[in-house]
Amino acid sequence: MLSKNKIKFIRSLELKKFRKENKAFLAEGNKLVSDLAGHFRCKLLVSTREWLNDNTQISADEIITVEKDELSRASLLKTPQDVLAVFETPVYQLSENNPRKELCLALDDVQDPGNLGTIIRVADWFGIKNIYCSNGTADAFSPKTVQATMGALARVKLHYCDLKELISKLDDVPVFGTFLDGKNIYENELSANGLIVMGNEGNGISKEVSELINRRILIPNYPQGNKTSESLNVAIATAIVCSEFRRRQI
Repeated sequence: MLSKNKIKFIRSLELKKFRKENKAFLAEGNKLVSDLAGHFRCKLLVSTREWLNDNTQISADEIITVEKDELSRASLLKTPQDVLAVFETPVYQLSENNPRKELCLALDDVQDPGNLGTIIRVADWFGIKNIYCSNGTADAFSPKTVQATMGALARVKLHYCDLKELISKLDDVPVFGTFLDGKNIYENELSANGLIVMGNEGNGISKEVSELINRRILIPNYPQGNKTSESLNVAIATAIVCSEFRRRQI
């Protein structure tokens, strides 16, 4: 039986202040919950008995079995599946050493939860383990972002920090950023380590951060010089950039 208080608690996690207060986030869907369960402590699992019987390896502090119609009252999805879970929000140690030895991403005020979730999936696909987010970047643990990651949160660590302060400590590390006046990415030297900065959907990389970038790159349109869209979606641009970096390492 799912009590009214439990439903209220679950639905409250749609808001950042309650996620922060409870140090918890919500995930919904059969595959998503399965993917995250082995990586984060599960504080509450609400599922149908059928799903639970098929996933006996999953443990949680509290498990509540319900009928599908009861689950739908707690769900934030238009079409709920068979399970939802409340996980403990992870806390990772912030270190500027990662970009010295591996390729990392930095997000400068990316606002859209869907874009953020897609970028996390892109990072996961291309083996990027750490993403540094400005404090103005969307919350990676909002329900919309969690859904959009499709489980990639299990393998990619998100660090919220002052990007300017972080980058200022990387004076001997390649710091890449995409700009309209940058050098063609396909003709530019790319490294196996460093930081790739992606900017805000409307304003790009902020002035204070751009001043610290030492490798300005451009994704050229085709054919070059033709009138085209003003810019690429930030998630698509991230995928193109990461793909070219990894292609060079094959």
